[in-house]
Amino acid sequence: MKIQAALAALALTGLLASPAFAANSQQSKMTDCNKQAGDKKGDERKAFMKSCLSAAPAAAASGPMTQQDKMKMCNKQAADKKGDDRKAFMSTCLSNKG
Repeated sequence: MKIQAALAALALTGLLASPAFAANSQQSKMTDCNKQAGDKKGDERKAFMKSCLSAAPAAAASGPMTQQDKMKMCNKQAADKKGDDRKAFMSTCLSNKG
């Protein structure tokens, strides 16, 4: 009985800690993206930040993407964009190091 209570307490602790970890992870990601955005302004910065914040963290950990993989990912993310907005987004997305 004590083991079950201990396991339940451990599981509850894990559930309560998850949102804190997610918040710190997102905060860290925001800080990194802001640094990478540098002196970009307006639509270019907005497109860059959207791309950077929506990028999967696992992709960065697995090593550099090939140019072809990067093009596929950027095209998917830019599906709803048109004209200058798409052009600025693609330029920023494809120039990201990763």
